[in-house]
Amino acid sequence: MDEFLTPAFWLAVGQIIMIDILLGGDNAVVIALACRRLPPRLRFKGILWGTAGAIGLRVVLIFFALTLLAIPFLKLVGAALLIWIGIKLLVPEAEDGHANIQASDKLWAAVKTIIVADLVMSVDNVIAIAGAAQGAHADHQLALVIFGLLVSIPIIVWGSQLVIKLMDRFPVIIVLGGMLLGWIAGTMAVGDPVVAKPDDWTWMPKLPQTDVVKYGAGIAGALLVLAWGKWIAARQKPAEGTGAV
Repeated sequence: MDEFLTPAFWLAVGQIIMIDILLGGDNAVVIALACRRLPPRLRFKGILWGTAGAIGLRVVLIFFALTLLAIPFLKLVGAALLIWIGIKLLVPEAEDGHANIQASDKLWAAVKTIIVADLVMSVDNVIAIAGAAQGAHADHQLALVIFGLLVSIPIIVWGSQLVIKLMDRFPVIIVLGGMLLGWIAGTMAVGDPVVAKPDDWTWMPKLPQTDVVKYGAGIAGALLVLAWGKWIAARQKPAEGTGAV
């Protein structure tokens, strides 16, 4: 029980909520699009059941992700993916990514649409949350994930529009979110068994498992995302200005 009172646990909870806000903003858009043709009396049920199904599916996926991250090299792969996801956050994207979301006037058809769309869109979210949960005690990682997701549900469903407006007004939130993913990637990478266990995979260079190494890797990951993302965004602007009419 004392584990739930440690700063590391609550830091991981905060990271999971931040990840859900940043990477889960699309969930609110999907829910709105899928439920827009439902009769008014069924819309709240559609939102509720669709969100519950999507969150339940995500917990299952994260459970498997937490298990798989114990396999050698997978933390390194996951860290590389998180770096890429963090960079994508800093680079503007086209706005038509939800054009293929089909609305329905049937409750369970709308719920199915929400769950299937969330499954397709959840890969980045699942990897990031699993990485954030690594900071907690192994016995409490899944409980931490579930708690973080439950806290973030009302933020995603009811507060997402406010969050989106805040992000538009204060772009630094997006930048900090991308750097957070870089931080998680760095701390995840140095904990991979192939670089952390001195008696296994002896041909791989080993890193001492100290706080200095962990936090140093986190800072390096955050700065890498910031520098790379800003560089790509800067290159895109001249390209857009010289594009064909």
